Amino acid sequence: MASVYQPVKIGLVSVSDRASSGVYEDKGIPALQDWLTRALRNPVSWEPRLIADERPLIAATLRELVDEQDCDLVLTTGGTGPAPRDVTPDATLDVAEREMPGFGEQMRQISLRFVPTAILSRQTAVIRGKALIINLPGQPKSIAETLGGLKEAAGVSVVPGIFAAVPYCIDLIGGPYLETDPAVCATFRPKSALRPMPPSET
Repeated sequence: MASVYQPVKIGLVSVSDRASSGVYEDKGIPALQDWLTRALRNPVSWEPRLIADERPLIAATLRELVDEQDCDLVLTTGGTGPAPRDVTPDATLDVAEREMPGFGEQMRQISLRFVPTAILSRQTAVIRGKALIINLPGQPKSIAETLGGLKEAAGVSVVPGIFAAVPYCIDLIGGPYLETDPAVCATFRPKSALRPMPPSET
């Protein structure tokens, strides 16, 4: 049976000098792919990239994923702090057509629930063409918390995750209509932006 959901192409970029050189195993891309696989109902094609903390390389990779691979969404992980080698946000801004600062603001709000050093994060998000590019933290636990938000033991949302706003943002810039599993992440759209479920195809 064919999927009733629109296909989406997602770029996953892990930025790490040591992981890209084989010093240790990259955990960023598997963490991103695991969460997105559980959250999205759309069929996804992946474009993973493991690269070093080099600003020109990061910018070139983002351009390639959006301009050549036609990714609708690109998520980066790593390289967002204040250290000299942390240049992911700088490279992201290098390729930006428009900045979306609300994503970074919300990511820091989530992380501040755990550590005061969350204010040192420079994570941001930008639009390039019809693609949304978002910088995420480097730790798998932080990736899941940032995307999905924080919930109480009873499952009640305490702090919304950023992914709740991603599908509507992608709607607005001309991308595919993303559907999520509410148990993982409840998407928010204005009523006027909701679409009826298409009939299934066999």
